[in-house]
Amino acid sequence: MTQPDYYEVLGLQRSASEADIKKAYRQCALKYHPDRNPGNKEAEEQFKLAAEAYQVLSDPKKRQVFDQFGIEGLKGRGYQPFTGFDDIFGAFGDIFGDLGDLFGFSRTGRRRGRQGTHIRHDLELDLAEAAFGCDKQIEVSGYVLCDKCGGSGAEPGTKPARCGTCGGAGQVTATQGFFTVRTTCPTCGGAGMVNRDPCVACRGRGRVQRPRTLNVKIPAGVDTGCKLRLGGEGEAGDAGAPAGDLYVAIHVRAHPDFERSGDDLVHPAIITMTQAALGADVAIPTLEGEERLSVARGTQTGDTKRLKGKGVSSLRGFGRGDLIVQFLVRTPANLTPRQEELLREFAETEEQAVSGEKKGIFQRLRESIEHTLDKG
Repeated sequence: MTQPDYYEVLGLQRSASEADIKKAYRQCALKYHPDRNPGNKEAEEQFKLAAEAYQVLSDPKKRQVFDQFGIEGLKGRGYQPFTGFDDIFGAFGDIFGDLGDLFGFSRTGRRRGRQGTHIRHDLELDLAEAAFGCDKQIEVSGYVLCDKCGGSGAEPGTKPARCGTCGGAGQVTATQGFFTVRTTCPTCGGAGMVNRDPCVACRGRGRVQRPRTLNVKIPAGVDTGCKLRLGGEGEAGDAGAPAGDLYVAIHVRAHPDFERSGDDLVHPAIITMTQAALGADVAIPTLEGEERLSVARGTQTGDTKRLKGKGVSSLRGFGRGDLIVQFLVRTPANLTPRQEELLREFAETEEQAVSGEKKGIFQRLRESIEHTLDKG
């Protein structure tokens, strides 16, 4: 059987540097990894060969033997090629440790790097900000990758080592009678790796808790209940695992002049009885400032007038809603004597029955005395 040339497996020249070997192996491992090629026997075999090639060529002593004597020379010194995936992932710490967590540890039970936690941030806006969109600066607090160790948890200049308890598998096996029980390794917590020299800044956790300031672009047309998702802006995950997401929950403050109805705004405009009867020109607030609006003669309570394009911008980008002015006719409560006299005259022209004229106590007393005198 022809023995493979590990340089050819990785597509390298024999003069390849350590960096060249690392780069070539990364490419092969990503290309042929079983999780990306389910059921592909040829890809699985190439993945095994690439792992063996990297294991040999990344070790200066093994590489020197291989260059002089080939695979047979390595076997004569106790080297055994990988026989299956368990062997490959069992040696994950040696092969993949300095490349980072490329795939996780699903094949051997070693704990995958946990994705960072999602964060929720509640943001309050005024109506104009929600209607037209804006840029807001927010502060969120959560775990971020440690700046000193880059999330590895190891002191700079060192690297995690394979766990001595589980041999890098992330699990330990215990036999009880006829049963074999596998549990998460108590030493490494299922990672398969341990930090002999933990980073002093994060105490080996790889993450630290720290507030961050972010600029968030609020699209025009948002409303209370909308949530904006900012991918990857949540808490940092374990080294090599993706960060969580940030969800910004929108709350729009109530406005004293407007009620929102979808993309439309409703404004209750209070007008006097005479303005309603005779017509008038009144000031109406809009999101851009006051505008003059003509009130038609004979306007009734509940009548509306629509100002096109003066509402809220559509969240889908299709123009703006309208401003609906709803008229409320106010009846005067405290009339002057002259106003009451005029209204009574008006009521007579309509031939409408109205309540009698209100009289004060002294007027009623005077009329009573006059009535008594007339009878005498």
